[in-house]
Amino acid sequence: MRTRFILLILLFIIAFGCDIAFGSVNLSLADVWATLTGHGNDNIYREIILNHRLPKALTAILTGTALSVAGVLMQTLFRNPLAGPDVLGVTSGASLGVALLTLGTTTLPWLLIAGWGQVLAAVLGAVGVLLLIVIVSVKVPQTVSLLIIGMMFGNFAGAIVSILQSTSNPDTLKLFISWTFGSLSAVSWNYMAIMAPIVLIGTVMAFILQKKLNVLLLGEKYAAGLGVSVLHTRLWIILATALLAGTSTAFTGPIAFIGVTIPHISRGIFHSSNHKTIIPASILCGSVIMLICDLVSQMPGSQGTLPINSVTALFGAPIIIWIIARNGGMGK
Repeated sequence: MRTRFILLILLFIIAFGCDIAFGSVNLSLADVWATLTGHGNDNIYREIILNHRLPKALTAILTGTALSVAGVLMQTLFRNPLAGPDVLGVTSGASLGVALLTLGTTTLPWLLIAGWGQVLAAVLGAVGVLLLIVIVSVKVPQTVSLLIIGMMFGNFAGAIVSILQSTSNPDTLKLFISWTFGSLSAVSWNYMAIMAPIVLIGTVMAFILQKKLNVLLLGEKYAAGLGVSVLHTRLWIILATALLAGTSTAFTGPIAFIGVTIPHISRGIFHSSNHKTIIPASILCGSVIMLICDLVSQMPGSQGTLPINSVTALFGAPIIIWIIARNGGMGK
């Protein structure tokens, strides 16, 4: 197990270096190292690396971490291998917030609609759905019912977004569609100062919940018999997931596949369901996959850029199919 973690860490370092070095302007690893350590003298390289590629690579790590850990939490809470960070409707709520801002308003200045405006709208949308889910989770003891209600919240938000899209003008519709593609390059250092601490808080909460998550794998009745407060544990899981998935969606847009697939990749690599292993493994795997997807989306040596959401989906479908076929089914 230790060897596998070491190999994952080495792969993470390689992916991180390549993501910074390669792009529309290819740089040598020596130039990257010199710039990162403060020994580089080329101002153009410094601008490319320090103000564009480094924050983008860090955003890929934060996004991979947030979505992967959120996926682990949701699959454990609902004991459903297809559960992801969007099952509670938090991602849909964030999308609805951005849609209401970009598609539902035509009189606001452009600067308020783009940038921080989108981030704040996504946060408010995610928080709104979170509050509804928390209220419902107190009233509804069945986890399956909570899953269905979360899906209904997502469908309701999606319906409103579709209505707004059908009635919006082409300019605002293009802005919203661009946001739904997902982007890692939109997170500047100013955004990073807010995104990173929130993702860190959500991740720490997941680590604190490790033992209770392991007990939940045995069933809610068994967990209650061992003295675990299922209701309180569920609320903390929902809060941690909302922080992770909501923050990631707010800053990078909705990114598919990562939250559902990475936990299975981690379990397949380590052949374990122990959250003391799976959570750190998912952090590493999610970060590596996001860095690789970002590298592919840049099409090194080209001026074009692919939507990160499309790249993660293209990577995700074959991987999840391979894992299912290799293990003879989900959860093995």
